[in-house]
Amino acid sequence: MSILKKQFGERDIQRIRNLVKGKSGDRTVSGVGKLKSTIDSHEEGDIWEEGGRTWTIKDGIKENITKLDKFKKTTIPLFCPKCKGIMDKQLDPHYYKSYGECVNCRAEFETKLKLEGKWEDYLKDTYNKEIDLLIEEYKNFYNSKLNESTQGYVTEAGEVEKWVGGVNKQRAEESLEDVIKYLEELKK
Repeated sequence: MSILKKQFGERDIQRIRNLVKGKSGDRTVSGVGKLKSTIDSHEEGDIWEEGGRTWTIKDGIKENITKLDKFKKTTIPLFCPKCKGIMDKQLDPHYYKSYGECVNCRAEFETKLKLEGKWEDYLKDTYNKEIDLLIEEYKNFYNSKLNESTQGYVTEAGEVEKWVGGVNKQRAEESLEDVIKYLEELKK
């Protein structure tokens, strides 16, 4: 005769009762948790913090907001937005960042311009637009330097230096005009 040394828990006894009664699918323990109705519902574009992370909903999908989100925007897509071809060639990332399309699309565009005889005009316009952009950047730099405070300067050591004098605005204006004139002469 063997003696049963195992103790049965309440869960085991309830399971046997359920089996005897023919209720094999019934639960033997009570669970604890949240009902879906009690969970906060979020909509498209909402931003919230949960579990130490920041979340949002984009296109119906819950996404984690990270410090790399800006980097994600600078990476190239898998497919060219123009021709929908795979962007797997070595120069595709460079062409996408410059022109927003793959190497093949850019080559087709430039070949079309050459066949139509518009290539030289395109180069000229592109070159002139770059000079115009350079002029605008130089004007912005000039204005920012002209509007800087000359009352003091903090060195790397943390000391405040007081400067006497100021910017000779007439001389700066003449220099600006000379630079703009020189850049305008570079246009084709």
